[in-house]
Amino acid sequence: MLYVTQERLIIKEMPDTKTPKTEPVIVLKDLKKRFGIGNAEHYAIDGIDLTIRKGEFIAIMGPSGCGKTTLLNILGLLDSKIEGEYELEARPVASLSARRQARIRSQQIGFIFQSFNLITRLNVIENVALPLVYKGTTELNRLKQASAILHNFHLGEREYYMPYQLSGGQMQRVAIARALVNDPSIILADEPTGNLDSHSSHIIMEELSDLHKRGNTIIMVTHNPRLTTYASRVITMLDGRIDTDTGAPTQKSDPNAKKPLGKNSKKRRKSRRKKEVKA
Repeated sequence: MLYVTQERLIIKEMPDTKTPKTEPVIVLKDLKKRFGIGNAEHYAIDGIDLTIRKGEFIAIMGPSGCGKTTLLNILGLLDSKIEGEYELEARPVASLSARRQARIRSQQIGFIFQSFNLITRLNVIENVALPLVYKGTTELNRLKQASAILHNFHLGEREYYMPYQLSGGQMQRVAIARALVNDPSIILADEPTGNLDSHSSHIIMEELSDLHKRGNTIIMVTHNPRLTTYASRVITMLDGRIDTDTGAPTQKSDPNAKKPLGKNSKKRRKSRRKKEVKA
């Protein structure tokens, strides 16, 4: 940047004050997911291009059947039979073995489901510690880590409760604690407040907002437009495609481009002609 003082001309490069963009975590190119064969064939995901950067809180909306949950399953490596390109942290998912994908799911991705999916025969602390079993953590360390995160969610007094002894909001907080016990970098939430009342929904969304502030990448599917206020980016889907995206780059208009004549332009031409006739 160049600036001038009274004494002399000084040329100095000023630091860029704009917040630098973080690196992409997920990149999708012409992603497609096909179901059925023959006359029954249809695309649940039909040519999606999408880049998700680290630390974003994305809310995905759209009518039932538009492909929201299918997209979430693909992002979570639960569905690998796809067409197009999917890169996760600069690695093509197609090049990853099934074992490697399973390791990524258990260590880097946390899942939050609408129906909680708690195991009814396990108590709260055992449910939260379950992902650590697949990681190979010893039982003592599993219980310590699970207890610590339950205390963060104010559920320390209910560690040994059974799921049926909890309210809907408490069960969802247990499900979030389970999703976070492995300290994942990406959190996928499928209608996390769909089965909750407004008060419990507010508590859950505040928890997710706090996780976002800590730097987690959150991708949430929802039907509730009120929840989009918590997101930093809102995507709407329609018929397997992205319909709108608040994070999409805006196209700058060309100042030299010809503009169509409007009513005002025609009025100005008529007034000029009248002036010329009078003159």
